[in-house]
Amino acid sequence: MKFDRSGVDALMEITSRPELVFIRGQGSWLEDHTGKRYLDFIQGWAVNCLGHSPAEIVKAVNEQAALLINPSPAFYNLPSMELAKRLTGASCFDRIFFANSGAEANEGAIKLARKWGRLNRKGAFKIITFEHSFHGRTIATMSASGKPGWDTLYAPQVEGFPKARLNDLESVRALIDDQTVAIMLEPVQGEAGVIPATSEFMHGLRKLADEHGLLLIVDEVQTGMGRTGKLFAYELSGVTPDIMTLGKGIGGGVPLAALCAREAVSCFEHGDQGGTYNGNPLMTAVGVAVFDALTATGFMDAVNARARQLSEGLMALSAKWGMKGERGEGLLRALMLDRDDGPAIVEAARDWTPEGMLLNAPRPGLLRFMPSLNVTAQEIDLMLDRLDEVITKVRR
Repeated sequence: MKFDRSGVDALMEITSRPELVFIRGQGSWLEDHTGKRYLDFIQGWAVNCLGHSPAEIVKAVNEQAALLINPSPAFYNLPSMELAKRLTGASCFDRIFFANSGAEANEGAIKLARKWGRLNRKGAFKIITFEHSFHGRTIATMSASGKPGWDTLYAPQVEGFPKARLNDLESVRALIDDQTVAIMLEPVQGEAGVIPATSEFMHGLRKLADEHGLLLIVDEVQTGMGRTGKLFAYELSGVTPDIMTLGKGIGGGVPLAALCAREAVSCFEHGDQGGTYNGNPLMTAVGVAVFDALTATGFMDAVNARARQLSEGLMALSAKWGMKGERGEGLLRALMLDRDDGPAIVEAARDWTPEGMLLNAPRPGLLRFMPSLNVTAQEIDLMLDRLDEVITKVRR
């Protein structure tokens, strides 16, 4: 297949893309328009938790598409009810609102917290978020994010998101005032370079929130649905949040997200929240299939075994090359380089022949790894061997 330049010119230019077109995928592998294969350790930025085109999702889409696709969110549908029951049954939350993207779920969390603040804290509306955090690309979620430069990109921002420092409890305490309604964080900051919040910090936030009557919101768009070795990352520390958002892995590759809340916080009234496609049966049927796969006996044990293998392999590479170690939780990990050649390594890995490899460098001095949760031991070994070869070539 020839690369179609006219098709490229018809797309809005929003990011730099290599001149290749992916046409099919299976498991941990993608194939482009020339027939070249790529070992994928990005998986749509932690979206494809079961890999490319898994049988469970293909079956769910085919069966549900033949039954009912979208009756409108003004009516109940069975798959959304089934997925909601699964999520509440497996978590500390009581109510679920389904959305189409992580940003939309986070927007919903912000709205819910502010509504709760109007009802319970005399109109308090500020939500403390964190430097280098990433919560989405709507105006409000960009304002909530601590990504450098985003404060001026689409100014003026939505007000009410003072920024603290991750794992610095005193920086949070200093920002609390009478207008504060919540604290919102990613249990592992992904775009910032895979930086986990410590268990001590999470417990400190819960205590602070309780002392001041605030809500604790966890953005688990990237960390939720088994990515960290637990079904939800908040379980790693044992805290109980008031609100959680899910995205990416919950749909295994289709547009699906969720806003989860405890009963006492679920204060939306009719008309406060909605969306044309939200909770449609086609997407939530996929969500059910994904949930059942992730919670099957032995699945999370395998995730944790592969996480240990990846962590140990990255540490061995770090020691060999004099790098700065690795960090992360579960199968969301980062290799901290000793120089800023992350983008060069990503490009060289992608262009490797006869088979390429897809990696991600959210910072110049760091590589991020987000394989499918059912990645095999052999695929991790292959990635590590190839990465060593790529580094050798780049640094020769």
